[in-house]
Amino acid sequence: MALQLYGDLNSQPSRSVYIFLKKNNIPFEYKEVRLFMGEQYSEEYQKINPLGKVPVIKDGDFVLAESVAILKYLAGKYRTPEHWYPTELQQRARVDEYLAWQHFSLRPQAAKVFMIKGLVPVVAGRPEPEASVKEAVDELNQSLEKFQQKFLQDKPFVVGAEISLADLVAIVELMQPLGAGYDPLDGRTPLMAWRERVKAAVGQGLFDEVHAPVLNTQQSLQWITQNQPALFEGLKKIILKKGK
Repeated sequence: MALQLYGDLNSQPSRSVYIFLKKNNIPFEYKEVRLFMGEQYSEEYQKINPLGKVPVIKDGDFVLAESVAILKYLAGKYRTPEHWYPTELQQRARVDEYLAWQHFSLRPQAAKVFMIKGLVPVVAGRPEPEASVKEAVDELNQSLEKFQQKFLQDKPFVVGAEISLADLVAIVELMQPLGAGYDPLDGRTPLMAWRERVKAAVGQGLFDEVHAPVLNTQQSLQWITQNQPALFEGLKKIILKKGK
């Protein structure tokens, strides 16, 4: 049985795993779990992952959640090229350092900007107060400064000359606000150049394919508001709560 990936490409962690699998030619069956439809809360999915989140992989009888754990598992099992997750101790530690840091910095902050600038205005029918938007953007900007100064520095990638899991996870996080029409890297020349290097390393076609859903999230949500009012009311409660 082929490896199975349960995910939603609107989800930052799902995108990182999907890209890694595709880029490394690892055979897998993709099973979409539509977050906007609440499928992560279904009884069927809860049996697979009681945490109610994506992504999850099933490798035979082995079920694994949490994207960072999944990426490391895949790198080890399929012996992917060394640059993704180096075996050299200090280089691997640098990758792990970023993966540990991002959980409470770039990832939630980028998601909040996406939520507050992109989703909340659609479901609430009005923009968020400027002070709330500014606070979210300022927090993300502070972490971007730290990412550039601490992790990327003057290197092409986080661990030197080639892309690693750290770069992959970071790029999918920083693409999220683009779904709200906001580019957090605008004006940051070193980070914009880094983004282009990551795109080239992943492959432009694959990169565009995987990010298409999040870049069209607002349109998808608008369709739901017009065509599935009951679902919209449920989503509205979730989005407004998360946008606070």
